[in-house]
Amino acid sequence: MTSLEAVATYLPEHRVPLEDLAGELDLTPMQVRLFRRFHKLSDVCRAPGATPLDLLLAAVSNLDDLPAVRHRVRYVLWARTFPVVVPYPLNPLDTMCRLLGLEHAVAFTVTHHACATGLLAIDVAGRLLADCPPDSLALVVAGEKAFTHDARVVPETSVFGEGASACLVGHDGPRDRLLAYAANQRGDFDDEVITDIGRFQEEYQASLIAAVRAAVERAGLALDDIALVLPHNVNIVAWQRLCRRIGYPIDRVLLDNVPLTAHVFCADAFVNYRTARARGLLRPGDRYLVVAAGAGRGATFSAMVFEH
Repeated sequence: MTSLEAVATYLPEHRVPLEDLAGELDLTPMQVRLFRRFHKLSDVCRAPGATPLDLLLAAVSNLDDLPAVRHRVRYVLWARTFPVVVPYPLNPLDTMCRLLGLEHAVAFTVTHHACATGLLAIDVAGRLLADCPPDSLALVVAGEKAFTHDARVVPETSVFGEGASACLVGHDGPRDRLLAYAANQRGDFDDEVITDIGRFQEEYQASLIAAVRAAVERAGLALDDIALVLPHNVNIVAWQRLCRRIGYPIDRVLLDNVPLTAHVFCADAFVNYRTARARGLLRPGDRYLVVAAGAGRGATFSAMVFEH
């Protein structure tokens, strides 16, 4: 059974008020007010001068367990929202593995589910480890730069911030155990986030709810059994609406990071996990739900149930 053996994150101390980004994001004053007052987005994490490699290394450096178990890492996966994040021939993943002494590991990038790829990477890592010796590990990292307009803003929905996460994934470990995973893929939304944002927004809630319910049912649970939801940090109003539709208490969804970080690509779930741990929101035996959605070449709505 797949498990999270350790989770670390990195968020830049530098935060930029949304108003200061209006020019580069092509936002009108009305759109800025909409983001701030309606979606509750306030500040955006940015790391000026940092490269994707810098972000990844900063997160991995917070994995205190890694030096002692480096030799057990069989796979390194970089979960990315965008297929291309650096110019050729730069290869941050290869450089990171060399600097960390992980040249022996098989390293590759996963991008297929856009901002939900972080959950896909955890699932892929667990499947690969099932055929390895029991003490084998995988390192899953996530982190990107807001380097183009498309990588800075989701029209009418959210703003991207910068940061990174790093997870050591094990097979049948004693810590956060994966109970179920569901991914609801909508190929009919190919490019419609740009060309038909209205239809995407209309069906977004139902598609995400389908993934949530599927994951909870596969875990043999009911929504009432879920102690906490770790969401993607797109905006707050989307979660208020979803909770009303499924009858889940909004105060059990960890939304405190939304106004502080904005949407940190595939790292949101792990940023929220670290916040939950730091605040004592997860007790031994709690079942919690991690949820993410991604759009680009189609759309993916994903959910994972873990036992802490």
